Amino acid sequence: MPLTTKTIGPLTCQIYDELPPGQSPKIISIVSHGFGAPGDDLVPFGPEILGRTPALAEQVRFIFPAAPLSLIEMGIPGGRAWWMLDIAELNASITSGKIRDQRDKTPDGFLEAAQQFREFVDELQAESGLPLSQIVLAGFSQGSIISTEVALSLPQPPAALVLWSSTLLCEQRWTSMAAKSEKFPIQQSHGKQDPILPFAGAIWLKDMFEQNQFTVDFSEFMGPHTIPEIALDKFGTLLTDLTSTD
Repeated sequence: MPLTTKTIGPLTCQIYDELPPGQSPKIISIVSHGFGAPGDDLVPFGPEILGRTPALAEQVRFIFPAAPLSLIEMGIPGGRAWWMLDIAELNASITSGKIRDQRDKTPDGFLEAAQQFREFVDELQAESGLPLSQIVLAGFSQGSIISTEVALSLPQPPAALVLWSSTLLCEQRWTSMAAKSEKFPIQQSHGKQDPILPFAGAIWLKDMFEQNQFTVDFSEFMGPHTIPEIALDKFGTLLTDLTSTD
């Protein structure tokens, strides 16, 4: 399997592609994992997407950064986090069924993690020579939230933003950033039975983007906190569309 490990800026990454030696990709897709997962959690998406759409094999490189924080002290060997969560609060919310409204929250460590992610993107862009318009930011759960923050902070728009099981945080900050940002396409999917990041938070996020003139391709599904088949299908279609344009 054409998989390599490399440190890019402050983050250790897994890189997957099937490009001929020496050939540059047309699109780089950064795919970021969620809280508690190992850094290589979403690596199987690389061969999965390329297997479904072989024409992408000579076009796309996937990069899977590992979040900076280790969770070994929480009893999760190999688990990583972009920032720490209040697990007791999360469990209490799940048990009670009460929706956690995090719209006014900027969690401790979140902006620091976003700064590290931004440094990683800047270094990746410098190394690859590709403009931001050829870089896709995708992520699941916590990885999607950090991707949103960074996408809105970039000096030029990315090729696209792909959000699996995401939510709206720091609403005033993101609304201000979204109003000033050049627009880019967004894909979003969310389970209507998600106990971790409830469906309402996904709708708040979608509405925030749409109110600021972003186009959001939103897929809801009956299911929990996960990435459904329709999201992978649409991700492959997005990459195909992006590599088909001049």
